[in-house]
Amino acid sequence: MDASFARHWADLGAKGKVRGAYHYGHPSNDPIAEADHFLSVVDRQPAAKGDLLALDLETADGRSVTEVNAWARKWLAHVQARTGVTPLFYSGWNFADEYGHGLQGYPLWVARCGVGPGQVNAPADWQTWTIHQYADAPVDQNVSALTPVQLKALGRG
Repeated sequence: MDASFARHWADLGAKGKVRGAYHYGHPSNDPIAEADHFLSVVDRQPAAKGDLLALDLETADGRSVTEVNAWARKWLAHVQARTGVTPLFYSGWNFADEYGHGLQGYPLWVARCGVGPGQVNAPADWQTWTIHQYADAPVDQNVSALTPVQLKALGRG
């Protein structure tokens, strides 16, 4: 857990920004336990309409493609069932292309640095991306294919 999460969450809320919380997944652990922990942290903060939830999956933890994909499906489905929100799937382009097949029902937040803002093609089975992280220095820089209103519509109701 990020010790500064509560402060950052409150700051973004006060500024009226589209905000979201993500969980860095570890496929060597139980996906339901990880999802429940994530939700317990997020639920301790004041929620606002449009808050986004996301799974950040960038490691296989030595698991096979099939195992990682099944793990992601369980985590994403559990969060969706518990919150009514379809979580975003965040990953690097190469990882998403290898492990993300069949996850196209979840909005894609894809990292592909060195490609111009919004100039990325969608990996695996996704037809499009929702957010493109195009740089990570000096801080992460993202662009969305959606308007702020459309983006918030993906979040909490």
